[in-house]
Parts: sequence; C-alpha cells; structure tokens
Amino acid sequence: MSDNIRHTIIDSHQHFWEYNQEKHDWISDEMVVIRKSFLPSDLRSAFEKNDVDGCIAVQADQSLAENDFLLKLAENNSFIKGIIGWVDFQNYNVESDIQKYADDELIKGFRHVVQSEPDPKFLLRPNFLRGIKLLEGTNLVYEILVFPHQLPTVYEFVKLFPNITFVLDHIGKPYIKEGYFDGWATMIEALGELENLNCKISGLVTEADYNTWSMEQLMPYMKKVLEAFGPKRILYGSDWPVCLVAASYSEVLNVAKEFSSQLSEHERSAFFHLNSERIYHL
Repeated sequence: MSDNIRHTIIDSHQHFWEYNQEKHDWISDEMVVIRKSFLPSDLRSAFEKNDVDGCIAVQADQSLAENDFLLKLAENNSFIKGIIGWVDFQNYNVESDIQKYADDELIKGFRHVVQSEPDPKFLLRPNFLRGIKLLEGTNLVYEILVFPHQLPTVYEFVKLFPNITFVLDHIGKPYIKEGYFDGWATMIEALGELENLNCKISGLVTEADYNTWSMEQLMPYMKKVLEAFGPKRILYGSDWPVCLVAASYSEVLNVAKEFSSQLSEHERSAFFHLNSERIYHL
C-alpha cells in the first residue's frame, strides 16, 4: 500500500472479553500476555495509531450472553461495525434466537468453536445442519473455525448450503510453526472452488512460532489463499488481542500490507474493506 494513499481499513476479525480464569481457560501459560480484559478503549488506541476505520467483533464465549455483551459494546462504540455472535444451532428452539438477532442490524452472523469439538464430523451432525439451514433467506453469515484436519468436513458442509454465505476463519489454521503446507494447501484449493465460501487472512502469526515468525514464512500461505479464493473473497483480519502473543497490531497490519502489495489498487480496497462491506452488509 502506497504511503501517500489513504485506504479504508475494516478489521474483519477481533475479540473483546472481560477476563475470567474459568471462561478463558484456553489462554495457556505461553499466552499469559493476554490474560486480562480487552475492551473497546484498548482497541481504539491501536486503530487510531494505524488508521483503521472499523471492525467486526467476533464471539469468544459460547453463550447468548456474549451476544448481549458485544451488542452493548457496539452500541457505545461506533467503530464496531458488526458482530459475529453465537447461538446453539443444535437446539430445537434455535429458530427463535436466529429471528431475534436477524432483526438486529449489528448482528452479521454466528460462529461456533468447532476446532474444540472432539467429534470430527461435528459440522455434519443432523441437528447442527437443521439449525444452519435456518440461515437460508437471511443476510446472516456463518463463520467456520476449524483445524486443518477438519477441512474435509468443511468442504462437505459448505457444499450442502449453496445459498448461505460462509467465511473460513484464520485460513483454516495451518500448521505454520511445524512447516506443514501441502495437505492444507490441497484442501484450500478445493474449498476455493465453493463460491459461497470466503476466507479471512488472519491469525497467521499465532499459527507460526510466536517468537521467530517471519514474513517469508507466512507469505506462501497467503499466496495460496489468494490463488484459491481470488481477490474478491479474501478479508483482512487482525485476530486482536490474540495476535498480541506474537506481534503488535502494527506488525500484523504490516504483514497484510506487504501481502497486498502484489494486488492492484482495486483489489487492495477489496481485501481491506470492500469485501467485508459486501459480505457483512455494512
């Protein structure tokens, strides 16, 4: 991105939480730097420093109370442009929850932490599929958070719902630290053929080694996503504050800017804001 051109930037993926040791037990000892609360006032300063215009706040807790928490924050902080919340898609009463949130212009969709589910076919459970089908005919998206070994299931899952918009978080969380590429890349190529699936270029620094990651290490993964999904279906996301265990906000944004230098001017705009605005109806 040229220094003399001011680009609009929407961060499509970040979180807020009030730290609770039990609720946030996923924050391991090596992630101790984020064992505290992170609220809009903390993010606003990073956005002002880096000329970021707004964000999508993504659920970190699997409860309906999380939706209310994020909605309250968004109502008081206009830079939060939308929310990816949570509902229990396996609950037979989920339709009323979906309808409730479908009428709220700040709720843009939902997510479940599928990466933590021991059932490798969780996304294909009949009750889950029944719940997801209720998103048809709405503007709500479903975001997919999985590990690489779950990507074949993601392919079968997305194929079932061509009329729902999906977003893959963190490029499917490849094992960058270990240097594995080919198996993940094969699945990314297949997933890129599904035109209703988009992909967030986010969370890479924390899939690499927290202390030794480099741009050279990350670039092949980002290039593969661009090759598979094209410039109209990729989104910039920081994964703040989780990213702070490996990099500052500025460093994460600079990774995205260096990646985007291979794109045309319009493609850069698509990556940094136009795709998010379209997908999330901002």
